[in-house]
Amino acid sequence: MNQFLHGVAQAVSQTFSLPDTMLEIGAYQVPGQESYSNIRSLFPHHEYQGLDMRKGKGVDIIGNVEDLPIEDDSVGTVIALNLFEHVRCFWKGFDEVYRVLRPGGAFFVSCPFFLHRHSYPNDYWRFTPDAFAYLLEKYPQKIIGYQGPANKPLQVWAIAFKEPALIITPELHRKFQEALKLFAYQPASKLREFRYLLGRLLCGRSPFATFLDRNKWETSVLSSTEKSNKPSASAQKELPYANNIQPD
Repeated sequence: MNQFLHGVAQAVSQTFSLPDTMLEIGAYQVPGQESYSNIRSLFPHHEYQGLDMRKGKGVDIIGNVEDLPIEDDSVGTVIALNLFEHVRCFWKGFDEVYRVLRPGGAFFVSCPFFLHRHSYPNDYWRFTPDAFAYLLEKYPQKIIGYQGPANKPLQVWAIAFKEPALIITPELHRKFQEALKLFAYQPASKLREFRYLLGRLLCGRSPFATFLDRNKWETSVLSSTEKSNKPSASAQKELPYANNIQPD
């Protein structure tokens, strides 16, 4: 988790009327990260439960995403932010989420792509937007987005809706993008900014693009009727590249 993803979660909470009950998987709040890992606070009017493999702050249920201790079709919304890179058989976890979601339920998920190894307790995988498009094929309506440059994103996220799904209209997508502009921002210290700029001067922009562009993002709407996981030319005009970047 980072501050940018907390902003994405805030944009989701401001844009979509997500159904109850809400289940956050990987809900343990790592000491020192509480200011941005506390997703529960963004949904104060929802019935909310946190699940993790260990006891601690934010955890109501002990369990494993590969074998959720939850009944079929019993959860309205599942949230799993930066979880599946730590799951050995992540595909089992995606199947379990689909099983417990009731019809019309929502799945909000994120994973890193360009990130150092971070073992909580193990770090197995990285995910691209294409991977999310494939893993979420069962969901007829979804938005997939990423943070940073297209060829080396920092984070990838998606909000997907199970059949019978909420229709993500162009107006709803634009509302989500406007919320992202307000909330999705990753700060950096002045010293770190100086290091990035110095590195850019000495080595060129490419090695540091992921960090220089950390406040850029892009989102696309995908539906089950599309045969490709990339938006068409006409869709690209409706779904513009958007960002909230500060000048270098």
